[in-house]
Amino acid sequence: MQTLQTTSLRVIDNQLFILDQQALPQEKRWLPADSVPLLVEHIHALRVRGAPLIGLSASLLLALLAENGEDRDTLARSLETLRASRPTAVNLMNNLDRMKLALAQEDYVSALLAEALRLIEEDKALCDSIAQAGSTLVKPGSRLLTHCNTGGLATAGVGTALGVIALAHQQGKVTNVWVDETRPLLQGGRLTAWELGELGVPYQLITDSMAASLMAKGQVDAIWVGADRIAANGDVANKIGTYSLAVLAKFHGIPFYVAAPQTTLDPNCPNGEAIPIEQRAAAEVTGVAGSFGAVQWAPENAQVYNPAFDVTPASLISGWVLDSGVVTPEQVSGGYFRR
Repeated sequence: MQTLQTTSLRVIDNQLFILDQQALPQEKRWLPADSVPLLVEHIHALRVRGAPLIGLSASLLLALLAENGEDRDTLARSLETLRASRPTAVNLMNNLDRMKLALAQEDYVSALLAEALRLIEEDKALCDSIAQAGSTLVKPGSRLLTHCNTGGLATAGVGTALGVIALAHQQGKVTNVWVDETRPLLQGGRLTAWELGELGVPYQLITDSMAASLMAKGQVDAIWVGADRIAANGDVANKIGTYSLAVLAKFHGIPFYVAAPQTTLDPNCPNGEAIPIEQRAAAEVTGVAGSFGAVQWAPENAQVYNPAFDVTPASLISGWVLDSGVVTPEQVSGGYFRR
């Protein structure tokens, strides 16, 4: 495979490397991801994260393993192992479905390579289209609030919700972005804040529990989030805390937008109740660990409930911004996502 570089993925000498998103923003550290067990470990640890990026990294690894001599049967087993690595993010399943078709081709090595590179280029184009469609909804002087991380770190392109915000800022329409810290692992505080700083977009970091008071004071004009899965009825799974924001936005009369590519749609999933929700380790809630060491602030035997995602009902969403354009609640009620 040719040398390849995105914000978070690299291919050098037929080996896949990922930008360690656990090390940001203090360090830009590239880690090898040249085996299925290693990539699965990176995904579980959120060193690789973001629904589009997870699917793209798995697709690239399969293509590289094929080029490096792995046989068809082993690749088929590897594909299913990767599919099971992140149950909520449907981009992974959609990308691997396409890679499975490529694997069935007579010249499966070339087919897998071509499909993986096609997925990368498609994701870049999808992000650009989302940004263009979404930026038309941003009014001049906007103070926006966003949750989790949805920029170039999570995609091959400019991002989804953060791509919209970045383009709207370039157009002179954004005065401030409120960045939720976002559990698990404070991905807003560590990653979104870093990306906005790199882009020169003015922002202020807040804890998740501060969003309500800002809305009550009239300091939020719209909320922009991404998605890990969009069900056929328009319900959306996204990082835990998204549902709370949608409820607050409804109460305060604030537009709540979801930005996502076509690869996040799951027409076979009837509604949010059918979306599997990943449970994460208790240690993410009971303390913190990093290069500085470890701190435990809860009792050692504390029982923990730690879902990575929640589901926002379609009735709370003002618009779904896809690469194909803005989808309205009326369209969703009419079965738009069931097609």
